[in-house]
Amino acid sequence: MTELKWWQKAVFYQIYPRSFADGNGDGIGDLYGILNRLDYLKEMGIDALWLSPHYPSPLFDCGYDVADYTGVAPEYGDLKLFEEFLHEAHARGIRVILDLVLNHTSHEHAWFRESRSSRDNPKRDWYIWRDGKAGGPPNNWYSAFGGSAWEYDPLTEQYYYHFFLKEQPDLNWRNPEVQEAVFNEVRFWLDMGIDGFRLDAIDTIFEDAALPDQHADYTPEELYRLTNRSVWEEKDPQISEQWRKMYMYQLQQPGTHRLFQDLRALIDEYPDRVLVGETDEVSYYGDGSNELHMTFNFPLMRTDHLTPAWIRANQHERLAALPPGAWPCNTLGNHDSPRVYSRYGDGEHDDEIARLSLALMLTLRGTPFLYNGEEIGMTDYLFTDLERFKDVPALWTYKLHKEILGEAEEQARQSAAQQGRDKCRTPLQWDNAPHGGFCPADVEPWLPVNPNYAEGINVAEQDADPGSLLNFYRRMLRMRQETPALIAGSYIPLHEEAEDYFAFLRETEEQTCLVVLNYSDRAHTLSFDLGEGRVARLIFSNRERLAVEGDLAALDIAPFETYIAEV
Repeated sequence: MTELKWWQKAVFYQIYPRSFADGNGDGIGDLYGILNRLDYLKEMGIDALWLSPHYPSPLFDCGYDVADYTGVAPEYGDLKLFEEFLHEAHARGIRVILDLVLNHTSHEHAWFRESRSSRDNPKRDWYIWRDGKAGGPPNNWYSAFGGSAWEYDPLTEQYYYHFFLKEQPDLNWRNPEVQEAVFNEVRFWLDMGIDGFRLDAIDTIFEDAALPDQHADYTPEELYRLTNRSVWEEKDPQISEQWRKMYMYQLQQPGTHRLFQDLRALIDEYPDRVLVGETDEVSYYGDGSNELHMTFNFPLMRTDHLTPAWIRANQHERLAALPPGAWPCNTLGNHDSPRVYSRYGDGEHDDEIARLSLALMLTLRGTPFLYNGEEIGMTDYLFTDLERFKDVPALWTYKLHKEILGEAEEQARQSAAQQGRDKCRTPLQWDNAPHGGFCPADVEPWLPVNPNYAEGINVAEQDADPGSLLNFYRRMLRMRQETPALIAGSYIPLHEEAEDYFAFLRETEEQTCLVVLNYSDRAHTLSFDLGEGRVARLIFSNRERLAVEGDLAALDIAPFETYIAEV
């Protein structure tokens, strides 16, 4: 294992700062709160943190509209406090990577304020400005969050481009001054000692410079009406093709690979740093050494039911697609997607499936990324009070369902809650106390707290319960740290036709581990032909087993069992 980098051995934990821990009692999570909970994370077995944006922001997109790349949002603390947090994390052996938003800034960023001030401002070309045509925008491109991708600015009588919200103008990465300026901000954090970056929305950084019209046969609203679902990806190939045509000039354009090669060269000047891209596109690994270190295996999570067949097919396709030497990266949840407990549960065996989901992340080949709150089984909270919504696209979804799809008021609110992202960003539930112990009882939290904190879904009660999901996380993370094959081993699928269970080997020269994840409520007696005289010595199971050694010719696996043994 000595040849592996720290990020290949680590378990990452995503912290959504606004919702993790309120340390100063104002109802907003902050760096004080994170600092106070570092021992909690260390005890759980977390090796590295991914910190979602902590920068100053007007919060039109919950911090992904950055107003200052080298600052700290005042509600979170200041640079001195950030440095203390970083020092204390490192003192506990916990690495820290930051979110880096390359595609756009906030419209309140000083760069954009200058850019929009006049047509001859030196920073005018730092963003994408164009004259309109025929009394309208430069072309018919759409924003991902609804409406035109162009916003008219009456001061200079031109349009600026925004792939996301109008409050998130796209940077012009074809201007070398932009790259120099952003790279200087990157150096600022690297010099401070952060361990790398998760790169946001990297597929959108470049757009076709010729700005040709797209030729989809429908508007986004018409596609939503056809499918009655405002989601990016539809299973219908014809609908998928329409989405592809609509955004084909705005995604994955030439120039991105050169940019990442330049960024990688910068990162490599600093020992032991990592770049993780928010994409599943494997080409961004480059030749395995000259672009990103990892991209996410998002296809694994794009289902509502994790089945052995789905996982097996994903691993077959994903691992085969990676360039030689590239390192996999797996996740089942983040701040943009439904919570694992809600998404993959069946309503009857939710706790068992949640445990299998963790076991899957910790036993597959590659680096696992976990999302804060999953360790106590936090669920989506579908509150429908529009005044409490913070996710601007959710408000757009509400309008879409009410005005375009014609849904009744309450149903439109429910649709917005279901398809918005507030539901998975609610404050972490620390105790069975008002607001889940996130903030003082007389302070309103920035987002409503899921009331199921009173049903045992909180850290304090699960901490005291040996059989809780939280303690299952702790045991499994400790087990992974102590089992070299689960970190460095190759992946060898077994029993590839099995419908109920997922079985595979993780193998190094020194150790071979058998992993069986039973996704059914049925027991099985399994036979594994792994060589004469070999036996299975138990490493971990969530079921009580009297014998340490198991017979590979007749191995009993209980319903929903996670079974890991050294062969």
